[in-house]
Amino acid sequence: MLPVKTFRVPRVVITGTGASEQTGEECKKLKVRKALIVTDENLVSLGIPERVQKSLRQSGIDFAVYAGANTEPVAEYVTEGLKAYRDNGCDFLLAVGGGSPMDTAKAIGVMVNNPGSIEDYMGQGKVQQKGSPLVAVPTTAGTGSEVTPFTIVTNTRTDVKMLIGSSFITPDVAIVDPQLTLTLPPDITAATGIDALTHAIEGYVSVKAQPLSDVFCLAAIELIAANLRQAFNHGDDLEAREKTMLGALEAGIGFSNSSVALVHGMARPIGAYFHVRHGASNACLLGTVMEFSLSGNPARYAHVARAMGEDISGLSDLEAAKKGAAAVQKLIKDVQIPSLQDLGVEKARLEQLAPRMSEDALASGSPGNNPRQASKEEIVELYRKACGA
Repeated sequence: MLPVKTFRVPRVVITGTGASEQTGEECKKLKVRKALIVTDENLVSLGIPERVQKSLRQSGIDFAVYAGANTEPVAEYVTEGLKAYRDNGCDFLLAVGGGSPMDTAKAIGVMVNNPGSIEDYMGQGKVQQKGSPLVAVPTTAGTGSEVTPFTIVTNTRTDVKMLIGSSFITPDVAIVDPQLTLTLPPDITAATGIDALTHAIEGYVSVKAQPLSDVFCLAAIELIAANLRQAFNHGDDLEAREKTMLGALEAGIGFSNSSVALVHGMARPIGAYFHVRHGASNACLLGTVMEFSLSGNPARYAHVARAMGEDISGLSDLEAAKKGAAAVQKLIKDVQIPSLQDLGVEKARLEQLAPRMSEDALASGSPGNNPRQASKEEIVELYRKACGA
């Protein structure tokens, strides 16, 4: 018999080309009056939020804009955004952007109806009350944050990336429009795409995987493996963009209902200490960590290989798993994911920090979900290997 599992998704998920044009009408259904649009300055300069603003105007929804989420989310953004929310008399949040605006908006939402500071809510299940309504409109095909119950915010005093998880954080509405990704440069397309692939693979091999999450994770792997190269090489290919974005969405639903694992645990300290974006950190680590993890559940990794499009007929599970790992490594190479060194992770400083980073990774809890458990010393070696040390 199967164990009892809970499966959660946002109340409404709207997908497809032109979906963002429905933003205003969906907001009206929430019976809200004024949005704080959380975005970043680059997106504003490209005119991306204007598409959503037009829909709001047509539906009679007022709005203010906080465009300060320009780097990986930090606690200061949450404080600034919360002030903007209250000063402008807003009653709901509208996130337009990639992972940074999404996570910032989620954290602001937490603080609207919960006391203290965002640092008080690090961990799982500490948020006691639902925040303000949240509508999420992603502009990258990567994080899946539009459908997840998590936000990650850096405490700049301690250099710790705080994972905050609660069902109260999941957006009320997710609006996924591939047209909003057409201006993404190739490097961001690649990093966010491999980030989404990491979500799907880790969500599938996690010890907390469940039958429904399996469906979403495998479907996501198939879509991303088949379409990311085309989206990377031909950014104006709307079909490739749409399928890659759908894969990222499915990966977000999948891992939200299972978990992430060792890659994510190791990625967070890289972001905290070296200020590398989360998606890029995941992308740099995926191949190395996947090879380490294969022996923990070869059968699951064999399924990953098949979803990657590999012919595994006649192979043992471990042989198939290795073929899948090679396919992932080839995809990473084909979309030109830079090395950790290229992203500014210096070998000497990594060597100095690796023991502490390993402890931080284990403390996050994510490595405990990995099919092959890693010791502190093994994680240090994985950091070294990923950095070419």
